Amino acid sequence: MNVRRRRISGIAVTAATALGLGTLSACSSDSSAVGNTDKFDVVASFYPMEYLAEQIGGDHVNVTTLTEPGQEPHDLELSAKQTAQMGEADAVLYLKSLQPAVDEAIAQSDVKTKIDAATLTKLEDHGNVEHDHGGEEHADEHAEEEHSEGGEHALDPHVWLDPVKYAEIAEGVAESFEKADPDHAADYRKNAEALAKKLGGLDTAFKDGLAKTDTKVFFTNHAAFGYLAERYGLTQEAINGLDPESEPSPARIKELQEEAKADGVTTVFYETLVSDKTAKTLAKDAGLKTDVLDPLEGITDKSKGDDYVAVMESNLKALQAALGAK
Repeated sequence: MNVRRRRISGIAVTAATALGLGTLSACSSDSSAVGNTDKFDVVASFYPMEYLAEQIGGDHVNVTTLTEPGQEPHDLELSAKQTAQMGEADAVLYLKSLQPAVDEAIAQSDVKTKIDAATLTKLEDHGNVEHDHGGEEHADEHAEEEHSEGGEHALDPHVWLDPVKYAEIAEGVAESFEKADPDHAADYRKNAEALAKKLGGLDTAFKDGLAKTDTKVFFTNHAAFGYLAERYGLTQEAINGLDPESEPSPARIKELQEEAKADGVTTVFYETLVSDKTAKTLAKDAGLKTDVLDPLEGITDKSKGDDYVAVMESNLKALQAALGAK
């Protein structure tokens, strides 16, 4: 699925001028050369944006991602080359407030089409729900630091983990592609409709699969699943709030142990891109199991699936097992 790795064939050279989507130079076989292809060049900030660009753009786009597989997107720092490439693109697709370095580079870039996914759906503040137990001060401080770019306090950026909201973003991305590259508008529309069906199917699977469970509470390492929990009537308890690397206090650990007993929690979830140490410590102390719940910030060899839908299906199975789905 790595559109960005695709090499441009010699035959495509003749089409470059007619399409008017960037010049194709002799060195265009360099697959990372943004702006040097005969396609609609899209720079995506991280995996969920890359997936949308690829699914909607299909054969008409050349997608480059700023966040490589295995990189933690929140901490991304851009190289001078990446910043320069952004300026050569036809469009940039990002989620404002998730990656401050990206927000800053885009604000200074003269790329013609800037698509902010945060404006295509409604972001919410899940902070009060997730941090009303121990570690509140640290979590709020981190949230403010992480989400202050747009001026809002602690708006949760993990909106792609709700298939319904992700579909709303996809619709807006498709409209932007159609406007920016009208020659292929019909294909973008068709691809967007196919993606909407996939996401609708995923939503139905989650709704049906989590309708009847022994418990509605799940523990996570990092507060990434607020939208998903809200959509399907679940309660997320995050060990570390918005900071996946911080250590919870002994009081917080004790509180979670008591809650696990009270709510029938069986499993502590951790994720693939950060350490599982805290989750495993809590699980050992509380006599709980551990499993992966993937926030889909990037696809790696460790991911349980090779694209968004496959990993979300894996997440559903993990939740069903942990919550005692009927």
